[in-house]
Amino acid sequence: MIPMPNTERTWLVDERGVALIMALLAMVLLTGLGTALTLVTMTESRISASYRDGAEAFYAADAAIERAAHEIAAVGDWNGILDGSMRSPFVDGPPGTRRLPNGATLNLTDTTALVRCGNATCSDADLDAATEERPWGPNNPRWQLYAHGRLADMSEATINSHVYVVAWVADDPSENDGRPLIDGDEAAGPNPGREVLRLLVHAYGGSDTRRVVEATLARTDGRAWLRAWREIR
Repeated sequence: MIPMPNTERTWLVDERGVALIMALLAMVLLTGLGTALTLVTMTESRISASYRDGAEAFYAADAAIERAAHEIAAVGDWNGILDGSMRSPFVDGPPGTRRLPNGATLNLTDTTALVRCGNATCSDADLDAATEERPWGPNNPRWQLYAHGRLADMSEATINSHVYVVAWVADDPSENDGRPLIDGDEAAGPNPGREVLRLLVHAYGGSDTRRVVEATLARTDGRAWLRAWREIR
């Protein structure tokens, strides 16, 4: 007699194989879900940190504008500021390389050249060239490094911030004298840019954030005030 196959035993063996496959699939699915959840959480954390650091840098830039404007308003002759011979007390040493909150480095001399003419070095021809961004020719602003340092060192009050701020000052391009290092020469007639200066601040925070604010400071009848303010993106 030919023995009949054990169908019950065969079915049990097959069932154990399917259960193993199902367990592996479940593990893969749970691993994928866990990885996706981790990535979402990490992304949300980065977004929150970037938003926080961006807001901190923005308010730091605004604070630096206010401080620079307050200091400059107290100076009687603005020519020393425009030619770079007069600077803010808020400086952390001579121009050079600084370490930023995100670990990168910033060279103040090179950055000044970049804001002046867009190059690492600037000749007089570069500074006077009329371009789309600098269409005023000889009256183009010649940004002078005015203040730089950590926001925490800006005030005697305790400020818990690692943001690094840099401020520049330049003559307003509305002038018509072609002398960007002189405030409103009126030897040839009235000058609409007399006693009007431009302020520019870069604020560097964590998460590779940077905020740029520009303002126009005007003085009328001995009273200085911010005539315009904008964030540059």
